[in-house]
Amino acid sequence: MKIIVPMAGRGSRLRPHTLTVPKPLIPVAGKPIVHRLVSDIAKVLGEPIEEIAFILGDPAFFGEDVVQSLEKLAQELGAKASIYRQLDPKGTGHAIMCAEPSLSGPAVIAYADTLIRADFNLDKEADSVIWTKKVDNPEAFGVVNLNEQNQIVELVEKPTEFVSNQAVIGIYYFKDVGVLRDELQFVLENNIINGGEYQINDGIKRMMAKGKIFVTGNVDEWMDCGNKNVTVETNQRMLAFLEKDGEQLLADSVQKTNANIVAPCFIGENVVIKDSTVGPYVSIGANTVVENATVKNSLIQRNSVIKNANLDNAMIGSHVYYDGNFETVSIGDYSVLE
Repeated sequence: MKIIVPMAGRGSRLRPHTLTVPKPLIPVAGKPIVHRLVSDIAKVLGEPIEEIAFILGDPAFFGEDVVQSLEKLAQELGAKASIYRQLDPKGTGHAIMCAEPSLSGPAVIAYADTLIRADFNLDKEADSVIWTKKVDNPEAFGVVNLNEQNQIVELVEKPTEFVSNQAVIGIYYFKDVGVLRDELQFVLENNIINGGEYQINDGIKRMMAKGKIFVTGNVDEWMDCGNKNVTVETNQRMLAFLEKDGEQLLADSVQKTNANIVAPCFIGENVVIKDSTVGPYVSIGANTVVENATVKNSLIQRNSVIKNANLDNAMIGSHVYYDGNFETVSIGDYSVLE
């Protein structure tokens, strides 16, 4: 089994956090998004992963440190890492074709801006499985249309009339991803464009038109990381799941002085918490200092200092110095204070 992970986008909706760190590498509940996603997919598949192909963007942004972190992730899962580049962003279908040498045999394709919780048996008799989540407002999503045999016969983007409540979450299984490769090659060669880009859906629609069987795999939880507010919410939900799973969320090296930690929280290595209340639903990266502060429902990354603060629904990056008793301010592009 292979996992194909397009992650070339820079995540403009999550600025300023994605100005220096690619969105899939932003930690949520103490672990980068793409690391959690790939690990959870491997767990659902329940079989050896032979290769993980990552499609990255410009090396100036997705640099050697990113490559090394992804190679380490693949190694931890017993897989070979293949690195490809999409230097000209032309859509989801184009991104997948950038990994053409890896597009053969059974594979899962997963876009690295979402997290899941799932427990189902993958239907390997079908030609493809499109992972979906039941939603209350299907008109806001791309959804699948099912026939009487619960096979997918159509993909409908943001339907104005009810089609189904099964939203497509951006994770797909193909019994032979080479079939999708061939159809996407046709899409590219014949310049079939939707929304100004080459889309995976056009390859899938060509497979359906040729009688390939598509079914759904329904996930229990689908968590988005598209912008700051939903990422903070995803952090909350993931912390609750990890606490229920019994994972250790507080590093042994955390230094506490007159500190109250309200679970669930992730507190990284060598974090210092002094005269503060932290939690619930807070993630703090390594080497950060929190002093004389109250922090809840928030994400704080590595090597930052937070003093004299009262934070709720906050997302703070790495190497930040924030003193709530500020008199002078130095704030970069795309920063938000509300």
